[in-house]
Amino acid sequence: MDEHSVKTPLLSTEGNNGLDYGKFKSILASSTKLVLKFTMWIIFISWATFIFLYPSEFVNGWYEKYLHSTTGTVFGITGSIFLVFSAPILVIAFLAITHLFLSGEEEFQEKKLSKNPWFRLWTFPVIVDGPFGVVSAAELIGILLFSMFTIWAVYAYTLANFNILSKFQLTFIEESYLMLELTGLRFGMIGLLCLAFLFLPVARGSVLLRLVDIPFEHATRYHVWLGHLTMLLFTLHGLFYVIAWALQGRLLSQILEWKNIGVANLAGVISLAAGLFMWVTSLRPVRRQNFELFFYTHQLYIVFVVFLAMHVGDFIFSIAAGGIFIFILDRFLRFCQSRRTVKVISASCLPCGTVELVVSKPANLQYNALSFIFLQVRELSWLQWHPFSVSSSPLDGKHHMAVLIKVLGKWTEKLKGRILNGPKEDCALESLQPQANITVSVEGPYGHESPYHLMYENLILVAGGIGISPFLAILSDILHRINDRKPCLPRNVLIIWAVKNSDELPLLYGLDMESICPFFSDMLNLEIQTYVTRESESPLEAGEVTKSVSSFGFPVRNPCGISVLVGTGNITWSGLYVILSTIGFVLSVGLLQTFYINAFGISSWWYKGLLFVACMVGSPIIFGGVVVGLWHIWERKTSAKESDEDDGQNIGIMQNNQPSAQKESSEDYTATSNSIRYGRRPDFEEIFGSIVERWSHVDVGVMVCGPPTLQTSIAKECRSQSLRRKSNHPIFHFNSHSFDL
Repeated sequence: MDEHSVKTPLLSTEGNNGLDYGKFKSILASSTKLVLKFTMWIIFISWATFIFLYPSEFVNGWYEKYLHSTTGTVFGITGSIFLVFSAPILVIAFLAITHLFLSGEEEFQEKKLSKNPWFRLWTFPVIVDGPFGVVSAAELIGILLFSMFTIWAVYAYTLANFNILSKFQLTFIEESYLMLELTGLRFGMIGLLCLAFLFLPVARGSVLLRLVDIPFEHATRYHVWLGHLTMLLFTLHGLFYVIAWALQGRLLSQILEWKNIGVANLAGVISLAAGLFMWVTSLRPVRRQNFELFFYTHQLYIVFVVFLAMHVGDFIFSIAAGGIFIFILDRFLRFCQSRRTVKVISASCLPCGTVELVVSKPANLQYNALSFIFLQVRELSWLQWHPFSVSSSPLDGKHHMAVLIKVLGKWTEKLKGRILNGPKEDCALESLQPQANITVSVEGPYGHESPYHLMYENLILVAGGIGISPFLAILSDILHRINDRKPCLPRNVLIIWAVKNSDELPLLYGLDMESICPFFSDMLNLEIQTYVTRESESPLEAGEVTKSVSSFGFPVRNPCGISVLVGTGNITWSGLYVILSTIGFVLSVGLLQTFYINAFGISSWWYKGLLFVACMVGSPIIFGGVVVGLWHIWERKTSAKESDEDDGQNIGIMQNNQPSAQKESSEDYTATSNSIRYGRRPDFEEIFGSIVERWSHVDVGVMVCGPPTLQTSIAKECRSQSLRRKSNHPIFHFNSHSFDL
């Protein structure tokens, strides 16, 4: 192999025509993005600093003066509070749209490798064992900041409570009652400030997540952490009030009280009860044992939010309204996308108990090789949605997308039985035409904004069982890019795959690499180490791995593909949707305030809170719905045009990638570069030690997809190797691609 060919990345930046106009556009775009990024950082830091210091006497005093000075505006005190607490995050979203539009889809072309490896906060695991799982340095900073904020806020509010008590002449008993109620009030305020962040991570297609390039499967962890903190604070909020009311002998009357002017207690009780149901059923033991209970009770977030707004009124609720509104924007778009029935091109049951689904998609639906989609099979459940990693590269074909599903629970068992349409004991490989048998809906795809697997020249892919699925997409993507001379940095790739039994091996070894990229071994150092942990020796003759997989295929050109109405899709349309919906929300609140609330003297806090939520929900439907309708028309015209261009082509399903439609792979390459080891588990210390000697002074991207124990082992080894490294050793960057909902 030519050494130079291996070390030289396929970055087509040299040999450019050097057009002055092109260079000018590039410089202008880069400068604009830099200004936008700087502006967004300034806004975010200012906003976060204000929230952090809000409990202090100085900031709170300034805030009170601000409210007094802005009283009498069209939007009233609600608008004043919204402008300080919620508007900044929406302004950042607007700027993020522009930044993403300028970045384009091939931003990684502009990124160049650093000559020296360097540590990164997002990829350096600090904590590997504990209640939070694997925690990177950046995540640890976030945890510490929220912990510091909570402790500081409790301290500051406690001092303020004692200051309030000193102004009254009360008995000890009266002071105790008042102190309990004030403490409950303060915990509620801190919880409301945390609620401002709670919904941001679960807005799957949010421009904010796309801006910072945090995929939904990672952001879900932050929602879980924030959820525990927020519900703890709200529980303490209610508990202190309950104790105070019980001691005063007025518990029942206070709980059932629903004031028109002031806080509606009963609405707060209903909101807290819904939150507690969600919290308890989301705990890991309950979620693992009964996922359906967790899923269904989590829909109570609607009750939680609506009754919270009625509990505190519109102006207090507006403190957390920004993050909730961004979630509503995303939720409505997901609802529109998921209404479409998607054609299943192929459904197969593999001998290892894995189900493969290939679904139709339009050519203009963009995704990368590390994406997730959510699937709903209506014949199994109209409510359940399950996330799966995409196992096909976007370069495998324009009109299809594939997922591999391990049969583990009730839902997947039903899916397998539906495909086989026969006894589950039948182990023979079967495929049935799914048109009349399976109807699916799809949300997504969601994932990294940029394909970060293409940004490392050296890759280690570690998979456990079905965790090989996203790495099939990565490997296929790399091979396609090398073959098509597209930007692609990886030159050294090591795949470590641990499986229980050898019947799972066809998932990887059926990949027809030579067909995708002939002579790829001249451009890519690929090594595969497979560990079969529960078998002491190969059960197959001559150590050969079966590739007997059969399926059927149809022309992929199909109008029933996945809808492109997804937040991570076309940034122009999704940006217009966010902007118009937000403008519509502001207009609807202003018109409602002017022509209804002020005109008719509406003063009930709970009613105004309900109207405020109605505006938040109605704006994406009415104003954003216009964009969604135009987006849908554009999709149909674009798909029709592409269908005409592709007319006459009969593209076979899953070409050159997935096991269900592959040709027999190159046995010669498999025999020389793939090693199968039976009866043992991978020794990561030994493996990483050999990498240190072989790859020397480089950045190494380590990607893991598998159970938590596997992630912990890899994170621990990455941390250990990076901390004790010498100057000429590589730095290992830990990246998890596991979605634990």
